[in-house]
Amino acid sequence: MKQYKISLFALAAALLTTACNDMDEQYLEGGSITPEQLLAANVAVPSRVDASFVGMYGYMWAGGSGRVITSQNRADDFGMIMSHISLSLEGADAFGSDNGYNWFSTASEYSDRDPNYANPFIRYTTPYRQAGVANGLINSLGDMLASAPGDTVTRNKLGQAYAIRAFDYLSLAPYFAGNYAGHKNDLCIPMLSTDENFDASNNPRATVEKVYEQIISDLDNAIEYLKGYEREITDEDASQKVYIDRNVAFGLRARANLYMENWQAAADDADSAMVGYTPASMKDVSVPAFCNLKEKNWMWGVLITEDQASNNWARNPSAWVSAFSGKGYAPATTNVPCINVLLYNKIPVSDVRKQWWLDATLHSDAWANLVWTDPKTGKSAKGDDIAKFTDKEGNKVEFLPYTSIKFAQKGGVASTVNNNDWPLMRVEEMILIKAEGLAKAGNEADARTTLENFVKNFRDPSYSSTAGGRTLADEIWYQRRVELWMEGFDVADARRLNKPIVRFHADEESNVPDAFKFNIKADDPWLNMRFPQDEVDANHGIVDNEGGTQPKPGQNPELRDGVTD
Repeated sequence: MKQYKISLFALAAALLTTACNDMDEQYLEGGSITPEQLLAANVAVPSRVDASFVGMYGYMWAGGSGRVITSQNRADDFGMIMSHISLSLEGADAFGSDNGYNWFSTASEYSDRDPNYANPFIRYTTPYRQAGVANGLINSLGDMLASAPGDTVTRNKLGQAYAIRAFDYLSLAPYFAGNYAGHKNDLCIPMLSTDENFDASNNPRATVEKVYEQIISDLDNAIEYLKGYEREITDEDASQKVYIDRNVAFGLRARANLYMENWQAAADDADSAMVGYTPASMKDVSVPAFCNLKEKNWMWGVLITEDQASNNWARNPSAWVSAFSGKGYAPATTNVPCINVLLYNKIPVSDVRKQWWLDATLHSDAWANLVWTDPKTGKSAKGDDIAKFTDKEGNKVEFLPYTSIKFAQKGGVASTVNNNDWPLMRVEEMILIKAEGLAKAGNEADARTTLENFVKNFRDPSYSSTAGGRTLADEIWYQRRVELWMEGFDVADARRLNKPIVRFHADEESNVPDAFKFNIKADDPWLNMRFPQDEVDANHGIVDNEGGTQPKPGQNPELRDGVTD
């Protein structure tokens, strides 16, 4: 009977059926197990499948991508959310400070192509470990369903496992090769398998086309198996939004079709995905928000409870993106993300979203009625005065101009419990996918109607899709960049659109730190992620990406992107 030694860190998860058990420890120590033994264990102990199903979703937030990183208790090791933050900070529109406290500086300066760095290691292994659990569940649940085809609970879990595997591949594929349309035959990422002839030590990268074929196939299966599944969601309890239902599966397929330039299919899937959802209103987003799974416009998200947060001041999203954490890493170190002034200056004052960031004078209407109180001294600051307010313990330092206040603190201003939830899919994204799909399928009239109805009714009553002087395609990208800021779409969008990363214009105002102030051409090979050294050493089928050099401050000042020109 063939043994499968560990190769991908994800393969450990691929051959597991619980989130943490003796087989996990065996694999982390370099042990081995056969697929036949795995399936036998699932049949013998069905509770393992249930534990695996819950554990599969745990990778969205839980840290510990590998024993070495866990032992160091890294501040940037917190699951898939960490990847979303990194990918935003690799883009053109968001950055933290260039200081010794910024754990995400490797992403902003693009030194994360080093195969020995922890940041790219976490971003590579986390989705593979999650996909690995999904891979094992697909086999186990498939066998169980074959024995009991009428078992709807098993069907629905199987559908979710297919969707998660697609989500994980979609979280990797856009970053290891160029866009789908121009790079179908290029090497992308290796894919998991439990075929008896599968050799994990020699698992070559599949082509871009093959990876996306698998993504679409998995989502087709997910949509089929999730028929009839309804999450129990109320205004008081939205915890079921952590799971994938048919709307979310349609939404993931809309993303995939968008990346593949299947324009009409993307628009159709986005339409199916958003059934039953409405965008956040102007009133909803006129104050800091984006921190609670209960928000009506969230279709799918990560729930972080108070017990899970455990007052951890660094290893969670609250600590890094919320300006209002009373014990968060970013507010204590001048690392709350700032918006690039190039994008900020393009947002009209009539657009409620302009208040998601402080202006050059540290003003925003959005926090006018918020109060920050220092629990040690009892001193308080309200509205704009919060910007320069500091507390006795050093958990709140002065904010920079253009600091984000988009993300509230779920427990209230200055709460020390960092349990902010994280959006994985919002209905606004689906509206923008529909608009782009329609426009590029040749239906510009309906695309403009879709776009203008959304923005005029929910963000800017004075909006016109032609006022910015952009092409319709660039106007939709602009809306994505503002609406989905810091939610992880930045680099994937630039790559699929074959656009450069433009962070500054020569001889114009810039608030980007000098170390991060550079522009990158759309075809620069440095944009392709590199594989972690551990993976290259263990999987001899890997041919790594190469070419390009780390960007240098001030390079390519002439580049323009069609949005911030």
